[in-house]
Amino acid sequence: MENATLYTQVRLAGGEPTTVLVHDGRIQALGGAAPAGVPVVDAGGALMLPGLIDAHAHLDKTMYGMPWYRNEVGPRLIDKIENERVEKKRLGIDPYRQSARQIVMSIGDGTSHIRSHVDVDTDIGVAAIEGVMRARDQYRDEIDVELVAFPQSGLLIRPGTLELMDQALRMGADVVGGLDPAGMDRDPKGHLDAIFALADKHGKPIDIHLHEAGELGAFSMQMTIDRVLALGMQGKVTLSHAFCLGMPDTQAVQALTDGLLQAGVHIMTTGSASRPVPNVAWLRQAGVTVCTGNDGMRDTWGPYGKPDMLERTMLVGLRNNLRRDDELELALDVATYGNARVMQLADYGLTPGCHADFVLVDAETVAEAIVARPVRKLVVKRGKVVARDGRALVSAP
Repeated sequence: MENATLYTQVRLAGGEPTTVLVHDGRIQALGGAAPAGVPVVDAGGALMLPGLIDAHAHLDKTMYGMPWYRNEVGPRLIDKIENERVEKKRLGIDPYRQSARQIVMSIGDGTSHIRSHVDVDTDIGVAAIEGVMRARDQYRDEIDVELVAFPQSGLLIRPGTLELMDQALRMGADVVGGLDPAGMDRDPKGHLDAIFALADKHGKPIDIHLHEAGELGAFSMQMTIDRVLALGMQGKVTLSHAFCLGMPDTQAVQALTDGLLQAGVHIMTTGSASRPVPNVAWLRQAGVTVCTGNDGMRDTWGPYGKPDMLERTMLVGLRNNLRRDDELELALDVATYGNARVMQLADYGLTPGCHADFVLVDAETVAEAIVARPVRKLVVKRGKVVARDGRALVSAP
């Protein structure tokens, strides 16, 4: 049997040791002996997790590998946006080089898929889209990268941005991005009109950054829900951050949750330590699909972050007071299967027929893997080993 490998002494989700047969980039069978002539890899009792997924990144922004950036940015969202637009040019943050660096780090930490928001504005045009696409294509055998055309500096308030978004989607961006329809563009109806029209024109899903808090955020969220239902776009829209779901008015949150479920709108949370956040367990129990990601990493917005989705899972767990082993397993489910559902990934998982995207870690249980975050022993993408002992087998510029 060609293009096959048998992994022995692996424990799926912390179960009893078994074998996993990989053939032609897919998981063919669980259990059983190696067919004649098939190479055998002894995992030594390691835990096998499905490939980790970062469903909310900003690959074009990271300053990893660049000199330390002294952050003296103001506290408002617009302060960070305007500062970043200036500093990108001054510092020479090259979208290709920097996204390649984060991609390679992500591979080493066991990430198999990334959804990255990539800035599109009238200062840089579609240069960031071009740069991240170049990096995506370079590492396409090691990781899958999905691009969101993202109007970081505003859509309607910066004339010409809508046309650039259209261009980015024609170039091959995968998702239509949006940003604070009321808080940024001051025109929630116009903003939603624009991005839903782009989604319809190009046949793409939508992912909107919704930082708006409290009643303003609830207003924008309800407008989005209504638009999804009116246009029949159930299951194709994600609201990222959704801080309004952390407001203390539980009746309002329940009403929004009911609407999210009816419209099939997904919620992305990073478990932010600085803002009210959606309650992951509440949303999951209600039936709302929840995903997560690392967001910005060591950029002009802040110095924190690394592209390790086990670390992000831990941070989501901490922010949501998830302590029991089964609660931590729920947090990892968000970072794997939840992310896969939002990104509509076919054949994802650890059952026969799925793509052979997985990571091996030395941990007794899923909970231990999350809190200890051991070096990734082996990372496999479509049956190909792409990282060993925490280091990707490809290099970055």
